Amino acid sequence: MKTRITELLGIEYPIIHGGMAWVAEHNLAAAVSEAGGLGIIGAGGAPAEFVREQIQKVKEVTDKPFGVNIMLMNPEADAIAQVVIDEGVKVVTTGAGNPGKYMAMWKEADVKVIPVVASVAMAKMMERAGADAVVAEGTESGGHIGSATTMTLVPQVVDAVSIPVIAAGGIADGRGFAAAMMLGAEAVQMGTRFVVAKESIVHDNYKKKVIAAKDIDSEVTGTSHGHPVRQLRNNMTREYLKLEKEGAPFEELEKLTLGSLRKAVVEGDVVHGTLMAGQIAGLVKKEQSCSEMIQEIMGEAEKLLAR
Repeated sequence: MKTRITELLGIEYPIIHGGMAWVAEHNLAAAVSEAGGLGIIGAGGAPAEFVREQIQKVKEVTDKPFGVNIMLMNPEADAIAQVVIDEGVKVVTTGAGNPGKYMAMWKEADVKVIPVVASVAMAKMMERAGADAVVAEGTESGGHIGSATTMTLVPQVVDAVSIPVIAAGGIADGRGFAAAMMLGAEAVQMGTRFVVAKESIVHDNYKKKVIAAKDIDSEVTGTSHGHPVRQLRNNMTREYLKLEKEGAPFEELEKLTLGSLRKAVVEGDVVHGTLMAGQIAGLVKKEQSCSEMIQEIMGEAEKLLAR
């Protein structure tokens, strides 16, 4: 399937995976790229040298295109922005801020820049800044979220900008892919489905929670301080929401979540860890290889779109 995104990024299928901290590392990125999508290394809050190592490890196992997601709030964002150039990475996705300060250096190095946006205004700003495409991410997504749904956000962003739009949030199968295309998107970004990939290093406890999840099992914490995060319900979220309701200060809430994503991903603590997952978790029913996932999604989508 050819779209402006597959042409822009040099990939076979218009599917990329989200830059999930602790999850989107070299094993998953290489597997998605080898399967014909665009693998992404999630820099998260990691130091620049760790990101460099991850990039080099991906290069050892695939010569296919891949990218790096930079969380712009990372104290080492400046150094990571330079590492991307030094290591010859050709695609960057960004979150949690405006990548404008890096745009000139990335453009000079022929890096394709794709910011994640949650509003039409932000999409327009990114286009003016020189972005090559945007990811329009709906509130159905796991992790840090905006307020607009994918169904409403994607077509409005498509109408507002001339650069290609990638749809994210609530997409996990061929039906979601086909729906995104009908809304005007030219690719999809998926996170939750890839959490349970065979190549994903996520702890089995976490994977089992995603696979067992029902449609109502995700909830949002952090709305009181303007940093909403969607995750699967557990003891930690219940305690967090109780404290939020009581008006606890941000510092107290932050203590509760400090290191909690690593606890879930690496240690398998599904009681006190942060189990980031989107509302689509209820559709994720099995562990598969990245290749099996992408082939299944594309096969289903092509049948639907052929109608």
